This record gives sequence, structure tokens and C-alpha cells, in this order.
Amino acid sequence: MTYDFDLFVIGAGSGGVRAARFAAGYGARVAVAESRYLGGTCVNVGCVPKKLLVYGAHFAEDFEQAQGFGWSLGEARFDWATLIANKNREIERLNGIYRNLLVNSGVTLLEGHARLLDEHSVELGGQRYSAKHILIATGGWPHIPEIPGHEHAIASNEAFFLKRLPKRVLVVGGGYIAVEFASIFHGLGAETALLYRGDLFLRGFDGAVRKHLHEELNKRGLDLQFNSDIERIDKQADGSLQATLKDGRVLHADCIFYATGRRPMLDNLGLENTAVTLDKKGFVQVDEQYQTAAPSILAIGDVIGRVQLTPVALAEGMAVARRLFKPQEYRPVDYQTIPTAVFSLPNIGTVGLSEEQAKAAGYSLKVYESRFRPMKLTLTECQERTLMKLVVDAATDRVLGCHMVGPEAGEIVQGLAVALKAGATKQLFDETIGVHPTAAEEFVTMRTPVAS
Repeated sequence: MTYDFDLFVIGAGSGGVRAARFAAGYGARVAVAESRYLGGTCVNVGCVPKKLLVYGAHFAEDFEQAQGFGWSLGEARFDWATLIANKNREIERLNGIYRNLLVNSGVTLLEGHARLLDEHSVELGGQRYSAKHILIATGGWPHIPEIPGHEHAIASNEAFFLKRLPKRVLVVGGGYIAVEFASIFHGLGAETALLYRGDLFLRGFDGAVRKHLHEELNKRGLDLQFNSDIERIDKQADGSLQATLKDGRVLHADCIFYATGRRPMLDNLGLENTAVTLDKKGFVQVDEQYQTAAPSILAIGDVIGRVQLTPVALAEGMAVARRLFKPQEYRPVDYQTIPTAVFSLPNIGTVGLSEEQAKAAGYSLKVYESRFRPMKLTLTECQERTLMKLVVDAATDRVLGCHMVGPEAGEIVQGLAVALKAGATKQLFDETIGVHPTAAEEFVTMRTPVAS
């Protein structure tokens, strides 16, 4: 049978664009359908604008610390509207880059909502298109629990477009998005409280990292309320919000921000017209080659619910394109040793196993930790401390995990990820000469384990 396209991609986010570009580069006839914005969550309402807001939030500390180095500054004033306008301009620039990347790669860009008609056909704008392969890369969408008054709350999508910085913010959630936005709002001057229903945020991260960040955020005056959850939200006559908690307490805010998870974006996709199946959490079920129960339909990225990170979606998109159109270059995505960062203030960088994960896997461990006040802060009143940690297999000396809380943690851990990927031992770390004076050199100078 002759098809209109060899590959039809639904969703022009990180994974979809990568798959489309590579497939077109291998000679395939490719179309991409996108109903919202080019670049997906990451570029528009995720990693990129969030990191810009984190940069903005950090300047308050920079101004304060500058005095210790002899700088006398006038009164600093922050303007939310300027930050958001400049952020919007940068995102528009990136949208244009994504458009050019696709078009210049020979990909047919179709702007509108695509819906599956069967396992080889989609409909968009009243027109039917056929494809040998269809790739679902529609990503995720923020989820707000349907408690009474939930319509008064916002999620990350709306947070990037607030007209003004709220004076009082309640951030609900305990994952990395909640922690990051609590840091952003607090750093920009809003009275901020973080509410989480569990005992401590960032479940799944190394225990030392979670406790250390807790201590540092407390030092900064961020109001952390654990074992707390909202039962209902009521809008007041003056426009403010009243949150009634499950323990009976009442809190008042101008903005209630939910970061309590994301759902796969499958609305009106037409999956019922195919054999595609979903798992218990509603994510698209795929095999190791990203193939669904319908052999011609594949899925990657946040919509399959594996590792919901932009670089992972990129790797999955590349793997799909290679397997379908250049199999001699195909290699599966390695989900081990994926580095990640949390852009809280201070940052977290982590790669490999946490101490808890390594113990659960049966390893006998040597654990190395260092906590210190960074050199940059020694001329200031700031008492922030950095944490660095290595988790080592006592039997083989192989470094299983590297973890950091402190300035530029993500930048530092990226290099360590290469070492862990290569199977570096603690001896190799010890024999590596450090760059002095830097915080990063601490990773190669820790000699005495704190636990084993």
C-alpha cells in the first residue's frame, strides 16, 4: 500500500521534533502535527522558562552578597512584568528556531489537532492523512485534584503568564516542580509556603539530599508545611483565596499553585479507533521498542510515563527514527545512570543510585559526604552550605551515585555522569587532580567514608 507519509508524528515537543528531524534526514517522508506550540512543554511552559525565572529569583541573593566584596548598591527593585515580557520574547525566538529546524529538515508541518482514525490514518482540519508509522508524542499536562474550589488554583502552565507577582503564594506538592516554583516565588519576594501531604519532599531522591535541602530552605525563610493538604479553596470578596486544610487550619493567599503530578495528554486523540492500550495510570503502553499494541503506532516521551525528562524524550525520539529508517545505527536507550537537576535555590544535581536505592539493590556500600560553606560566601553573612555525596560499591569500588546540593549542581554533575557511565571507581576519582579552588574539586578529594 502507498501511504502519504512514512512517519506521521503527533506532537512537536522535544521527542516528536527529534524523531521527525532524524527520520527526514534518513530519507523518510515525515509530517508533524501540533495544535499548541512548537517545542512542547519544555520550551514553552517547562524547563526553559522555569530556568529563566530561577535565574531571576537568584539575583536577590547576589545583590545581598555583593556587599561583602565591596559593592555598594542602591535599593534593588524587581518588576515581574519585565521578566515575563523578556521571557516571552525568548520563547517566541525558540519557537521560530523549532519551526526552522522542522521545515529545513524537509518535514511537513501541520498546525492543528490530529486525531487517529485507524492504525494508519489521522484526521486534521477536515483532511485525512495516511502513514506507514504513526508516532504519539503528545506529552503531559498538569493535574489539579478536583477538590471544591479547584478552579481557583493554577498549575505551571498558568504560572508563566501571571499578570503580576502574587504577594502570598501557597505551593502544593512535594516533587521537583513544587520545590522549584516555591524557590522562584520566595526568591522574587512573595510570601511563600510549600504544602506537602508527606513527611518530606522529593521522594525518591537521596535521603541526605532531601534533608540538606530542607535545612537550607528553612534558613532562607521558606515556610515548609509537611503532612499538610488542602481540603477546599474559597474565593473571598476581595479576590484573595482561603484554603481550608484537612487538619482544620485556614490559610490565606493571593495565588494557590498546584504541582501534584502530570497526566498523559491524550484528549480527543482517537485511541478508541485503534488497538492502543493504556496502563493503570493512563499512560500509553509500549514495548522496549516504543511500539504499542497496534504495531504501526509508536509512542515516546512523557506520554508513556517512563522517565519524564526532556533529554530522555530526545533519546527515545532518536532511537525510534534510527530503528525505523536506519536500523544499522540503532541502539536502545539506556535508562541507567540518567543525570538530573532540580533548579531549587540551592540547586540539586544527581546521577546514579541514591544510598537507599543501592541498599535496596543489595550492595555493600561505602558512603562519602562533604558539607562545606562555599568559598564565594566566606566574605558574606550567608550561611548556606553545600552537600556533596558519593555512594560506592564496597565490593568493586565502583561509584554508584553522585549527589550534590549547592550552586551550579547540575553543571557539575553533568561531567560526573560521564564518569559513572564509564564505570569509574572511587580510586579513579581519588587519582583525578582537582581544579583549585572550586567546589567541584571536593568530589575528587573525599577520602574517608562516613558510613559503610
